[in-house]
Amino acid sequence: MDAKLTLSIDKDVARRAKVYARTKGRSLSDLVENYLKLLTKNSTIKDSDYSPRVKSLLGSVNLPVGFDYKKELADTLAKKYL
Repeated sequence: MDAKLTLSIDKDVARRAKVYARTKGRSLSDLVENYLKLLTKNSTIKDSDYSPRVKSLLGSVNLPVGFDYKKELADTLAKKYL
């Protein structure tokens, strides 16, 4: 799922970035997303990076081996909407 992100950058930088993206046949959003992926590629989240609420939830769900969440989600949505 995509998240909307608002950035404040210099107008000239934004203009040049849009031109660059257009010449590459890509959207500016795509360029920014891929750049951020590259920056965070080797970054791992440490337990200390989680908020206390998230920390309290870690390990609270034990799923069976081989659990296919995509299949379960598809089945649940099919029951709901079909």
